[in-house]
Order: sequence, then C-alpha cells, then structure tokens
Amino acid sequence: MLSLSNLPTPACLIDKVKMQNNIARLSTHIGSLGCRIRPHVKTHKSVEITQAIFEGGNASGITVSTLKEAKHFFAHGYKDVLYAVGIVPSKLEDVAQLLNQGCHLTIILDSVDMATRVVDSASAFGCIFPVMIELDTDGHRSGADPQGQEIINIANVLHQSEHTELKGVMTHAGESYNCFSHEEQRTIARQERDLSILAANRIRQQGIECAEVSIGSTPTAFAIDDLTGITEVRAGVYVLFDLVMAGLQVCKNENIAMSVLASVIGHQQHKDWVITDAGWMAMSRDRGTASHPVDQGYGLVCTVEGKVKADFIIADANQEHGILQHRNGSSETAISSFPLASKLRILPNHACSTAAQYDHFFLVENDTVLAELSTISGW
Repeated sequence: MLSLSNLPTPACLIDKVKMQNNIARLSTHIGSLGCRIRPHVKTHKSVEITQAIFEGGNASGITVSTLKEAKHFFAHGYKDVLYAVGIVPSKLEDVAQLLNQGCHLTIILDSVDMATRVVDSASAFGCIFPVMIELDTDGHRSGADPQGQEIINIANVLHQSEHTELKGVMTHAGESYNCFSHEEQRTIARQERDLSILAANRIRQQGIECAEVSIGSTPTAFAIDDLTGITEVRAGVYVLFDLVMAGLQVCKNENIAMSVLASVIGHQQHKDWVITDAGWMAMSRDRGTASHPVDQGYGLVCTVEGKVKADFIIADANQEHGILQHRNGSSETAISSFPLASKLRILPNHACSTAAQYDHFFLVENDTVLAELSTISGW
C-alpha cells in the first residue's frame, strides 16, 4: 500500500476512522429521536463515501444538488433521490428520463408561478412528477412562507394536476451557520421543525395529503432534541466536517476528516513565510471563517501525521501557491517548523468547496493510503 510520502501534492485526503465516527455520531443522534437521515451527497459527490454512510445505518435515500449527481448516483443503485435545488421547466426532460428509468426522484419549488409552469410543461413527458414545497423558515434563502397563503395555493395547483404529486414540504435552516452556540442552534432547529410541521398541517387541513416533512442542516441536525412530526433530516457536511463547523462548535478540529496534503516549495526568510503548492485551486476560495471569532485564513495547518498546529494557517493564497504564516504572538517560527520539501496537511474552511476541486480523493488511515475514492463534478 502507498504511504503519504508517496502521494503527489496537492492531494485531498479522507481520514477513514474520523469519517466513520462522524457518520455514527449523527446516525445515533437522529436514530435516538426516532427519525432517519437523508444525507446530502453534494459535500463529497462520492459513491464510496455514500456507501460508508449507508453502512453506518439510519440513512434513507439521498439528497443531491445537481441532476448530474442524481443520474450518477442512480446509476450506482441509489433510487430514492431528492433534488434539493429549485426546479425550472427546462430541466423536466432530464427529470422525466430518470423517473421513467425507475428513479424515485423528487423535485422542489417555492412559488405558484413555478408550480403552474411545471404543471403546464409536465403533460408532455408521460409521467407524474413528485414535488415538495420548499419553505423559508429562517429568512436565509429560498422558500415560501410557512404561514402564508402561497403554500396553500401551490399545494392546490399541484394537487389538481394529473401530472404532479405533492409529496410534502422541505426546508433548510441555513441561518444556523450564523449561530455560534449550541443554544442558538437549538433555537433555530426548533423553529425549523415547528414551522415545517405548521406548514404541513395547514396543507392537510385543505384535504390535501402532505406525507413528508423534511428538515435539516448539519448544525440543526445535531442541535435538535425532538423530531416528532418530522419524517427525515437532511445534512451533508457532517460526514467530513470542516473549519466552519468547528467554528460553530458543532465539532472539534480533531473531528475533521478531510485535509489537503501539500508540499513545502519555498521559504521567505525575512517574512517567515512558508510557501506550499496548495493554493486556492487546491483549497478553494471559500473564506467561511472570516466572520468567525477565529479566522482560519484559507485553512488550518497540521503536521503530515494530522496533528493540528493551531498557531499556523494558510494566511493567503494564489492560484497554485499557499502562504503559510504563524498567527500573531506565536513563539514558534513557520520556517523552523516546516522545512523545505517536507509535507503537511491543511484543514479546509468548507469541505464541499474543497472537495469540488478534486477528481478523486485518497482514503487514509494513519500514514497508510487505503484506497482511491471516486467523485464527480459539474452539472
């Protein structure tokens, strides 16, 4: 088997034990509340990692963010798929092809206008489109007001059509990414749950079936304490974690299963800079911790063995160059810690963004490379 010393850099590493522990942690928590997880595979877009999630238990179907993902995972045996990005009629032909091939693919929308457009276009494809209504439960992004008339009107449009089936309601509590304590996250989680149940019940009171109530984000999935009335929880980055999640106290730095292996290619002695071959093309441009109490730059540095070096970050990045610096007040110099031609690891701000930079990952345990994992990209 290969060791880390044999790998070309930059390379994206997945720590097997940490990943399995992360999977088990959420599986156990959500299972204890009598619910199931619909993992969002957009984080890694890897069939092998998805298989590990299902082996970890308590997973029911998958969530995707592109139709390319839906096609790819369906081809590998995953038939129950929620496409969690708002639909437009021009994509219905691809959706119909998947439905006619036996994929149980559900689409989402959040307005009467789009529901009407979908219904008007759906008759051309000879199938019934399963649809969920997207709710806005925290003012963060997309979705219809759970307490407004719009969701009732959408439900009626979908219910009256022969070519659409209302499956239920769904939401994503994105505002939880601005909550830096467990208590704040729990408040958002309960709000997400309660407003979703309210919306579903309002639709049911119209005599329209609304079977599924789907909620989720990684912070709220861990914070929620009661899932009565919820049919599934969606989360994605929990499998790998990242510095944003650590900054929100959802995990610790030591739980982060993804890292980028980099080589030291240069020193700037007068600045105490260490130059690596992992720039923003390797790490992504995501600066998700910039607004956090602790800014991790473009990534937090670890030894090649994976031990966190909390005083060192990738402070700046160009396309193929990362500039490693010590934080202010550190007594240890960067150059003395990271010799020329040595290797190190970098923890990412946002695992989804970093994963998207690679066409494969390396599954590792300690210094040993266990396997090469596949992934996809694009739309």
